[in-house]
Amino acid sequence: MLIRSLLALAITTAGLSASAGAIAQASKQAENLASNSIIVDGHIDVPYRLEEKFSDVSRATADGDFDYPRAQSGGLDAPFMSIYIPAKLEQQGGAKALADRLIDRVEAVVGRAPNKFALAKTAADVRANFKAGKISLPMGMENGSAIEGDLANLEHFYQRGIRYITLAHSKSNHISDSSYSEHKPWQGLSPFGKKLIEAMNNTGVMVDISHVSDQAFYDVMAISKTPVIASHSSLRYFTPGFERNMDDAMLKALATNGGVVQINYGSAFISEPANKYNSARKAALAEFKKQQPKAAQFELDKFETAYKQSHPYPYASLSQVLDHFDRAVKIMGIDHVGIGSDYDGVGDSLPTDLKDVASYPNLVQGLMDRDYSSTDIKKILGENVLRVWQQVEDYAAKN
Repeated sequence: MLIRSLLALAITTAGLSASAGAIAQASKQAENLASNSIIVDGHIDVPYRLEEKFSDVSRATADGDFDYPRAQSGGLDAPFMSIYIPAKLEQQGGAKALADRLIDRVEAVVGRAPNKFALAKTAADVRANFKAGKISLPMGMENGSAIEGDLANLEHFYQRGIRYITLAHSKSNHISDSSYSEHKPWQGLSPFGKKLIEAMNNTGVMVDISHVSDQAFYDVMAISKTPVIASHSSLRYFTPGFERNMDDAMLKALATNGGVVQINYGSAFISEPANKYNSARKAALAEFKKQQPKAAQFELDKFETAYKQSHPYPYASLSQVLDHFDRAVKIMGIDHVGIGSDYDGVGDSLPTDLKDVASYPNLVQGLMDRDYSSTDIKKILGENVLRVWQQVEDYAAKN
């Protein structure tokens, strides 16, 4: 009775029901467009996935969202491999060492299957690899903690192939305040962070503002001489109060800068019910602990299982993901929107019809159904990000 009554206190099942529809069926035209376009995904967390549990992604894998057969089936050409640095390493140490180890893992993926994968350190490399029939593995660093306050490390990671840096992650660091942190010590970028933006411009590393606080975003806009990316962010309009997503004013500023927002697929980024789900679940569990302070772990586990059964996770739909693309295009223009799925990074929260890297034709079909032209779809799939990358390279070459 206690479990049942506590569950009733949480959000209603009706409010969290997924917007499930028929499974998407991509047409041959959509499949061909996906196959013949360069698809650049701004954020896929394969390296850290392999750090936690190795699998050979050059072959079909039983777990995860990415492997070669599925990527080839979906038409994926250039997934940015996320060199993810947990926020805790800012204080514990070891961030640079982990980054180097994860880069080693990406290089090892290419080394094991050079006929399938190739590294990509320039936008031209991506185009050349596409013509050669290989999947490019460019790299971006998620969380600048690995710079460890030393601009020499920026050059080190540039030489190793890092082509964007997400300035912070789940906690504020020595570079920037985080959107997730209640404590924002810098009220934007730190003094070192401001120097780092200039150095990234001059070195040829794209600045990624996903995860940073709003004020840090505007600090970047004021400093950067090159276009900026949001490698895996969606729109706050659909998730009010969720600072991790971008609001309309930020989207307009990013477009003025010449940059690109790359839409994150995670359901919590896409729909408000999914965004609030974990908070509601945690609140219900906290109330249970309050009512049963001596509850054993198996009782807590039983409660969580019962909660999840009574309140199924509200997966976003493909249609809701497309709504984010539509609004971003409406506000920013077609030249400033791309893909940043966060595959292998958002766990079991991916929308219906976009469950892994074989799903890009479903996105293409959805865009076609909403009357996007082939030219505009190609821009979203990869050309917009390749344009930014090239502009960043060109600026660095002159400085």
